Amino acid sequence: MIRRKTSSAWIFAALALLLHRPDVILAADGPVTVTEGEGKVVVEVDGKPFTEYIYEGHTKPVLYPIYGPGQTPMTRSFPFEKRDGEANDHPHHESMWFTHGKVNGHDFWLNGNAKVVQTEVVEAAGGEVGRIKTKNEWRGKDGKVVCTDTRVLEFAETSAGRVIDWEVTIHASHGDVTFGDTKEGTMGIRTRPELRLDADPRRGVKDVSGQAVNSEGVEGKAMWGKRAKWVDYHGQIDGKTVGIAIFDHPKNLRHPTWWHARNYGLVAANPFGMHDFDRSLGKKGDYTIPAGESLTLRYRFLFHPGTTEEAKIEEAYQDYAK
Repeated sequence: MIRRKTSSAWIFAALALLLHRPDVILAADGPVTVTEGEGKVVVEVDGKPFTEYIYEGHTKPVLYPIYGPGQTPMTRSFPFEKRDGEANDHPHHESMWFTHGKVNGHDFWLNGNAKVVQTEVVEAAGGEVGRIKTKNEWRGKDGKVVCTDTRVLEFAETSAGRVIDWEVTIHASHGDVTFGDTKEGTMGIRTRPELRLDADPRRGVKDVSGQAVNSEGVEGKAMWGKRAKWVDYHGQIDGKTVGIAIFDHPKNLRHPTWWHARNYGLVAANPFGMHDFDRSLGKKGDYTIPAGESLTLRYRFLFHPGTTEEAKIEEAYQDYAK
């Protein structure tokens, strides 16, 4: 998670490391404010919008909008809003979210099926690092609770760009819970259409400039279903080169994870989709959390200026991995 400033000693240590740490939080960038609203929690950086954590009106909590470098919107507007130049496909791709397509046989990925329902905002605090902590119930289509989770999201402005950290702990609170082998998962984002790898004129998407690469040097559409420590998409939005890097924490299950990374802007880290990604593996992706136990998954989203190389994504990942 993002490191906090807690004492004068910490501050002096942070200043000493500043030139060597690409994601050290810069005090000059201003505080993060976190404000509870109706059905959402609003996050701002130095008085400017960063994102909103929306937990009502959807089948799972989502983050929308998300503003990156220079207040550039980084995710698709649909289904929240309809805008020219965007495809109105996959309405369950709601900006940024965490769900999975097979959990004890229930589909939490597609809309209209099971739901992840927030039951409590445990913490909503600002400072050098913004922090939201919530409790949630994963309810099947029949309304019964399948499992629960505790999630912590942290937000910061850093020297490398804007950062959102996710830590989700899934609790087998209602018996064994099995995350099934499917490509439809898990930690996902749907990028702005400009970051797509391919245009789709039939759906009105013409202006794309996306390029993508993963930590293993695999580029473009070939990244789909491959294992990697990180992936990065970048391109031109409003005349500026910006990008989105997603990091898989080294302590995560089955690190480095597989990536459900599509040419149309869906990017999702998925440690459970082994069979869909590589048929030779067989149905080995199922993972059962025994009753009373838990599984924690962590991811970082870095919204950065410049290309993968200019943003020094590998260096930023290594810092996160520490």
